[in-house]
Amino acid sequence: MNPILARRDRLLLYLVVWLVFGGLLATFVWYGGGAPLAWSFAFAVPLAVMLGFQSLGSWYLVQRLPADATSPLRLAGSWLVAAALTVAFWVFLGMIWTSLLLDTTPLALERRAEILGRTLPLLGLVGVLGYVGAVLGHYLLAAFERSREAERRSLELEVHARGAELQALKAQLDPHFLFNSLNSVAALIGTDAPAARRMCYLMAGFFRKSLALGRRQAIPLAEEIYLAETFLAIEEVRFGARLRSSFEVDEDALTLAVPPLALQPLVENAVHHGIAHLLDGGLVRVAARRRAGRLELEVDNPCDPDRPASRGAGVGLANVRQRLAALYAHRAAVEVESEPERFRVRLLLPAEPAAE
Repeated sequence: MNPILARRDRLLLYLVVWLVFGGLLATFVWYGGGAPLAWSFAFAVPLAVMLGFQSLGSWYLVQRLPADATSPLRLAGSWLVAAALTVAFWVFLGMIWTSLLLDTTPLALERRAEILGRTLPLLGLVGVLGYVGAVLGHYLLAAFERSREAERRSLELEVHARGAELQALKAQLDPHFLFNSLNSVAALIGTDAPAARRMCYLMAGFFRKSLALGRRQAIPLAEEIYLAETFLAIEEVRFGARLRSSFEVDEDALTLAVPPLALQPLVENAVHHGIAHLLDGGLVRVAARRRAGRLELEVDNPCDPDRPASRGAGVGLANVRQRLAALYAHRAAVEVESEPERFRVRLLLPAEPAAE
């Protein structure tokens, strides 16, 4: 369908352009043809609108003959034929319209013949100019439509790429946590079988919940807090009194949307790279608050300044950075504060309500 006819605002603008064209033609007929002013407008304006609707058909030829992919000879020949047919038919309609108007206008025969002789040659020239303008306008519209289509496809490709990246990051995150948890169970089996059994039960519940949430792009913060609490409960089985946890979560933040397993890698880092290296252990503090249109998530833990360098794959914090970049781009940020005896990570997310 012609894009001008597809939208009312474009059609109205198109009609206004041809009404202005009709007004100019009426001025030429009145001034150059010697016709009465009212007769000139009654003659020119309907004819101009008629030429406008005839010219709508040029859109389909514009689609078949793109200027950048058609030979100049074929382009010129095709448009010459199209212009000749369109303008000839329009002049023919103009002759009929002129005769009808002259028959209803009280003018002397000599005066009618004079107006007819001056008006009809003018129609051919004006028709060619109007048709050429319509064709150029349709080429501009076609270029605009192609640009919009290219932009739309580019955005779709970007969305698909971000989706693929996010799925890859999720696939990387889940085995990472699973491997660490299985290592913990293996370490407990020989020394504390009941604790290892309890840890397996907790892990089963954690993975059942996390796998169900992993299919969703965003979940309520309340569900993410539950996963973090379950993870810490799993780790408390292994670390005992050395691991303590604290959750400071504002009530109005619980319904806000967060990516699944956004906190868990940070909490895991706090335990494995912080608490695990401290003889007396320490407190892992998780905080969530809503401020100035943003959701702030914070994980804070003590650490040993003399701890050995981590031999892990480093997927935790890097994974969170990449997931937030894929989901929110510049609307999210990850802030890290590293001190000799304390490590703090803060996630800044858009404060958006979670979908029902």
